[in-house]
Amino acid sequence: QMELVESGGGSVQSGGSLRLSCAASEYVFSAYCMGWFRQSPGKEREGVAFSETDGRAYYEASVKGRFTISRDNAKNTVTLQMNNLSPEDTAMYYCAVAPVCGGDLPPLIAVAFWGQGSQVTVSS
Repeated sequence: QMELVESGGGSVQSGGSLRLSCAASEYVFSAYCMGWFRQSPGKEREGVAFSETDGRAYYEASVKGRFTISRDNAKNTVTLQMNNLSPEDTAMYYCAVAPVCGGDLPPLIAVAFWGQGSQVTVSS
């Protein structure tokens, strides 16, 4: 059982920046597709950004150019740097692990492990 522990998030004004980090307990972290989903009230959980084991990254269209995902396989961590945030980014963000990315954001059903969730709130 892989444990994912998230940190970061919080509240910021529109145009600001936040960072989310996720630390995985599993030593084979480097073999997995890692990333983030988010969910806001009344909406479905959606993929935001994911990183392949070799560092290739995939982004949801609305965050491209603003969010950057990075991973450190030696430290079993993945980080999401979020810049130029807008109120539409307000959501609970979940770190997630899937066996493979498959060349794109993995579907919800592919996620094997979840983090506890981190709230991101952006005010206008």
